[in-house]
Amino acid sequence: MKNKIFLSFLIVFGLQIFSTFSQDKKGLARVTKIQGVEAYFLSEPLREYDVVFDEGTGLKVTSILTGGLVNESVSDKATQFVERVVKEGKEQGKSFDAVIYTSGKKVIAVKFKTEGTDTNKGIGRVKKISGMDIFVLSEPLSDYDVVNQKGGGLKLKSALTGGVVNNSIEEDVEQFANRLKKDAEDDGKTVEAIVYSAGKSAIGAKYK
Repeated sequence: MKNKIFLSFLIVFGLQIFSTFSQDKKGLARVTKIQGVEAYFLSEPLREYDVVFDEGTGLKVTSILTGGLVNESVSDKATQFVERVVKEGKEQGKSFDAVIYTSGKKVIAVKFKTEGTDTNKGIGRVKKISGMDIFVLSEPLSDYDVVNQKGGGLKLKSALTGGVVNNSIEEDVEQFANRLKKDAEDDGKTVEAIVYSAGKSAIGAKYK
């Protein structure tokens, strides 16, 4: 009898640990590398870091040449960010480990204070938009099901200004999020996270 009670206790305890571990992984992402550096877009590294320098994005040539009717994708903009930072780092003779973008049109180059481990190297906690976890050029650590997929739509700001003023990455992703959330709600579904990998569309996801 005692053995059965003890076994039941172990099972319940194990399920609680598994549930807690699964919950802890929500909102955590494994980021991609661009130009050999970890790229944290709308996410914050788990490791502590020092800021080496910051860099703006510059004008978007594709958008200007097309009068604002064709815009770079989020991945194009992200690559431009990192390329500018890598170039600036070489010109200044400064080394860094990662690039972080949180909002607006500026990124920072950072150097981590400690060596990475299996639990924090290349891993960041993502930002939320409209209550949803936003994974940009990163993959959720938690398993998920795809709910829907949508493009970002026309960038009115760029079209109205002939490509001189463009959306920031955050604004582009917010358009994805709003469209995916509305589409899911229209179908009676729930989206807990937005996952963007490349191109001009993103997916709405629900954690398993």
